[in-house]
Amino acid sequence: MAIEAKICGVNTPESVAAAAGGGAAFIGLNFYAPSPRAVTPELAAALARLTPPQVKRVGLFVDPDDETLARVLAQVPLELIQLHGGEAPRRIAAIKDRFGLPVMKAVKIATAADLAAADEIEQVADRLLFDAKAPKSMKHALPGGNAVAFDWRILAGRSWRKPWMLSGGLDAGNLAEAVTITGARAVDVSSGVEDAPGQKSSIKIKDFLDRARAL
Repeated sequence: MAIEAKICGVNTPESVAAAAGGGAAFIGLNFYAPSPRAVTPELAAALARLTPPQVKRVGLFVDPDDETLARVLAQVPLELIQLHGGEAPRRIAAIKDRFGLPVMKAVKIATAADLAAADEIEQVADRLLFDAKAPKSMKHALPGGNAVAFDWRILAGRSWRKPWMLSGGLDAGNLAEAVTITGARAVDVSSGVEDAPGQKSSIKIKDFLDRARAL
């Protein structure tokens, strides 16, 4: 089975083309305003129109209210909602019920104890995403996309009933090691394919996707 890859934080036609042309299974459109990768609903709609049907459009939100979700979904044909904040299982279920889309919930990991949250979340979420928890010493840390990895050995030998993705500090250089240790069949990258925060590199996207396809 090939490794599925999600290129998150695409914000230009060039990054969408690089992701789609390289065989990405998903693109991520970031609606968290403080992020350097954030897009407006209008820009996201334009990028979605450039995305071929075989590439799933994912919307990343951080503790969104219903008004925010409704405003985005009225303009952007998302196929998966990614929740990357502190959303509780009850809130995840409510979003699924109201908007009728599958939900992927981020589980932020620093130690093995953090995995406990996944047991409850997977009862309501359609997918899990294991990302690195930003260290307390990191100033101005974002909810994700901080170019920080966690100890992948925490996931070694583990399995869940729902599909899951590995995220956090991935790039073309460490992808093979990360997949080998964790057994991940889907991976998510953002900062690892950028020249600077929010500036995607078509070359790095291609290199990452080439590496994923070769695994």
